[in-house]
Amino acid sequence: MNDCFTTKHSKTMPVSRFLFFSSKRRSTEAFNLLKREPYQGLTLLGNVHTSHKASCFLPAAILGFAGLATFVHYNDERRAILKGQGSKSGGNTVKGPTIGGPFTLIDTKNQIVTEQDFYGKWVLLYFGYTSSPDVGPEQVRIIAKAVDILESKYHNEILPVFVTIDPQRDTPAQLHAYLREFDSRILGLTGPVSAIRQMAQEYRIFFKKIEEEGDDYLVESSHNMYLLNPKLEVARCFGVEYNAEELSEAITKELRSTPS
Repeated sequence: MNDCFTTKHSKTMPVSRFLFFSSKRRSTEAFNLLKREPYQGLTLLGNVHTSHKASCFLPAAILGFAGLATFVHYNDERRAILKGQGSKSGGNTVKGPTIGGPFTLIDTKNQIVTEQDFYGKWVLLYFGYTSSPDVGPEQVRIIAKAVDILESKYHNEILPVFVTIDPQRDTPAQLHAYLREFDSRILGLTGPVSAIRQMAQEYRIFFKKIEEEGDDYLVESSHNMYLLNPKLEVARCFGVEYNAEELSEAITKELRSTPS
């Protein structure tokens, strides 16, 4: 429907690709939940005085419900449209959930940052967290290198922004120390948990704590990256399959195709 829903090759991803894996992940979580937390007063497996049919029906019913919920959520997200991209037919506006919205966060200098600060700029927006063991650091390295290529090769300037999805650990000081190891031009944003969750919902970002052991945990997330135009409309979405050269080329193409 839009470049935001295409890949560099097949022109049919990465948001739909993310939705597929997000749906797959939610189904897996539902199944794991059944194994970890069976209903109280009911034994799903073992010696019980019920028929085999009854013991099989309950997990099947719960999995069926989980599948239905995932299907409804997927179809809701599949209809998502970019800000300013709604189409009209016969005088009626075709509506769907929009990507993007207002936010109020804090940067690494403890200064308040809102969406108003980004108007008039091209912004590369990434959602991650500083404790990510593998994908996160690699994505930040790609962003830093892509920014270098954009400036040196294509003479284009964009503002790279890193929004944490782990505000409990990613304080302004932690973000500053982390991002300066990659590129000081990357703007780090954090804030209250409620503010981060609101922005994640507006930009349709999935994240969830996993493997918790006290204060030590990982965060499962979609690792989405958005290119916002100067009107703060989502122009493109990028998945983890892009390297720095491909990312910079795709961004340059979008900049050149957009009237100034």
